[in-house]
Amino acid sequence: MSDLTPRRPEPADPVKAPGSERQVLTEFLDYYRDVLARKAEGLGSADLARTTSSSNLTLGGLMKHMALVEDHWFDHRFMGSPEREPWASAPWEDDPDWELTTAAHDSPAWLLATFDETCERSRRIIDAAPSMDTMSVGDPGGRGPWNLRWIMVHMIEEYARHVGHADLLREAIDDEVGD
Repeated sequence: MSDLTPRRPEPADPVKAPGSERQVLTEFLDYYRDVLARKAEGLGSADLARTTSSSNLTLGGLMKHMALVEDHWFDHRFMGSPEREPWASAPWEDDPDWELTTAAHDSPAWLLATFDETCERSRRIIDAAPSMDTMSVGDPGGRGPWNLRWIMVHMIEEYARHVGHADLLREAIDDEVGD
């Protein structure tokens, strides 16, 4: 049985009425954020650490990975903020997939709270940006800068890919299907 209580209702379909570009991108991004969180909802530590026979990927690993990706793109790259913990001190040289491999040791409550906190921080950053053309401040690796529009579209792509993985993982755990 679960050591979590239900967190959120089923996500609504994104963008039912035309809106601004920022609204459309934000709604799609929030839709995928909610779907990923719902895939992990109600599961305990053992289920969040469960893999399928063909992969070591876990729902807990996806939650931690997307928390890292949210912080990396919006807070670190776009805002230029220093990396936050636990990312800043992670041993990336020893384990390039550290967030994925260590999630099995994290509690469901910590994984979901960390994911929610990073998503909320990202929402505040998006809301505060003057326009979708605002360029990133940070440029780790010298491959940017990027405008907010590009980052949001990239994040939607990232979520769409990983929500597909979450579908398969959740179905393997308890036959739960759908978004």
